[in-house]
Amino acid sequence: MQTISFAACQILVAAVSIVGTLPFLQPAHAATSAWADNEGGRMRLIALPPDVDGKMRAGLQIEPKPGWITYWREPGNSGIPPQITVSSANVSLDHVSYPIPKHIVTEKVNEVAYDAPVTLPIQLTAKDIAVGNLDASAFIGICKDICIPFQAEFSLTMDAQTNPEETAILDAAEAALPESPSSDFSVTGHELSVDLRELSLQITLPDAGETAPQVIVTGPNGYVFTRQLTSMRDGTSFAATISIGKLPKNYDVRGKTWSALVIDGARAIEAPLAFE
Repeated sequence: MQTISFAACQILVAAVSIVGTLPFLQPAHAATSAWADNEGGRMRLIALPPDVDGKMRAGLQIEPKPGWITYWREPGNSGIPPQITVSSANVSLDHVSYPIPKHIVTEKVNEVAYDAPVTLPIQLTAKDIAVGNLDASAFIGICKDICIPFQAEFSLTMDAQTNPEETAILDAAEAALPESPSSDFSVTGHELSVDLRELSLQITLPDAGETAPQVIVTGPNGYVFTRQLTSMRDGTSFAATISIGKLPKNYDVRGKTWSALVIDGARAIEAPLAFE
C-alpha cells in the first residue's frame, strides 16, 4: 500500500502562506545561522569549515513543535520532501542524508516522518577552502492538522575554526543514520511479482526476536510502500511480502533500483533493491 500523507489535510500552497513563513536573509556568526521560525517549528543551518580536500560537513536542524511533524526524504503523494539548495558559487551540494524516521500510523495518519527534533546531515564541496560566505535555502513541510510550506534563506560567515558544539551536533546526526548492510543485518533476497503487486523480501536481522521489523520500501520517486501482507520471523531470519500500490502508468521496473529501510528495534539499515 502506498503511504499517503494527511488525507484529510489540504497543503497550503498559496503565495501568502509561503511569504508568511519566509524569514529575511540573516548573516550569521561563525558557522551557525539564526533560527528561522514557523507556526509549527523552526530550523537553522550549521556548517564546519572545509578540510584540505574541500569537503564540508553541514546540517539542517529542524525542530517541530509538539504535535507537529516534518517529512522524511520520501513523503509519498501529498507531503513535502525536504529541499536544500546551495547558491554560493564556490560551494556545491553533494548529498543530503536522513536519520532513521518513524512510521507514524493512527486512524487518520500514515506517515514516514519525524515528530521530534532532527538534523539532516549535508555533504558539501568547496572549490576554495577560503569559503567566505555559505549561502543556502531550505524548503520543508511542517504538518499537524494542515501542512504549512516552510522556506528559509541562510547566509553563514564561515570561520576557519571548528566549533566543538557544531561538531557534536553533526556527529550525533550522523550517528542517527541507518547503517550500511552487513553480514548480520541485510536484505538477502527480493523479488517483485509479475503483476507488480507484491514484493517478497528475505532479511537477516541482527538479533533474535519475536516482533516483525518495520519495512519501508521506496520505489519510483514519490512512492512509498509499508503494508506487510505476510510476515514471518524465525530468530534472526525474517520474510515478508510488501503490498505494492499503484505505480506510474506503463512503469518498467527492469534496470531500476528501489530501496528498503528496515528498522529492528534501535537499529536500522537502508539497502538497495536492484531489479534486472
